[in-house]
Amino acid sequence: MKILITGGSGLLGQYLNMKLSNDHIILTQYKTHTGNCFNYDSVQTDITRRNEIREIFTSFKPDIVVHTAAVSDSRQTLQNNPGRVYDINVNATKNIALLCAENNARLVYTSTDLIYAGYRGGMLKEDAKHDPVSLYAETKLMGEVKIKEIFNNYLILRVALLYGYGMNKTYNHFNQMYLNLKDGIPVKLFTDQFRTPLELSNAASIISKLIIKDVNAETINLGGYQRVSRFQLGEILCNIAGFDKALLYPIIMDDVPDLPKVVDVSLDTSRLQSFGIKQRSIEESIKVFMSRK
Repeated sequence: MKILITGGSGLLGQYLNMKLSNDHIILTQYKTHTGNCFNYDSVQTDITRRNEIREIFTSFKPDIVVHTAAVSDSRQTLQNNPGRVYDINVNATKNIALLCAENNARLVYTSTDLIYAGYRGGMLKEDAKHDPVSLYAETKLMGEVKIKEIFNNYLILRVALLYGYGMNKTYNHFNQMYLNLKDGIPVKLFTDQFRTPLELSNAASIISKLIIKDVNAETINLGGYQRVSRFQLGEILCNIAGFDKALLYPIIMDDVPDLPKVVDVSLDTSRLQSFGIKQRSIEESIKVFMSRK
């Protein structure tokens, strides 16, 4: 199939470039940072430039669009121009959905676990209450709504905390934690926030499997199956890598000023598993991560 990837130089996008190019014809979009996009057919543009995005659809004629591009840092969005965040996360998503509808292309949209109410207990199913507490999560949920208003040829993936090896200067907390622990530097980790984290290459592999299935008008939780705090994730890393657990410094969310507080958005992924998908364990994924270091 012909697959257009937005945000191809991002944390997940670069893994999707690698994975999807194995079996499909891809065109990967980036804005400024190239990442590994130079290894593939790629296009540099801002996803808010509607005419340029329309030209890409006209020339490439994608069968599927995997839309990962977004302003994604929940703390950074507090500092940004909210109008710009809305334009990228909502208006551009709406435009891409309209173009998909016009061109009979299926849209795979990466949303976030942070759209859920984090105070009602964990292991949340797809019909759980929504209560986004950051501008990022709010606009990602609005993107979901726009897509559903336009057409039914979509797959919405509510993505859990992603961790693993960030390629080409892309950043994630787990990668930095590993480097600090390796160098004997203490790390501060939340004990009071719970997620179902998913390693980056595993996430890309799962998305590639879902793409070839006939899954339309579906919203699916995309995460691991183990509910852990960041502190517990650090403990698992120490156990496998042989790092000193004394370097792990427990903190709570109240210790971080201006942090949008989400206590528990761990995901029930039984719907994902019903499509024959099996996630790797955290222990298995950390071993994969370490093989890339």
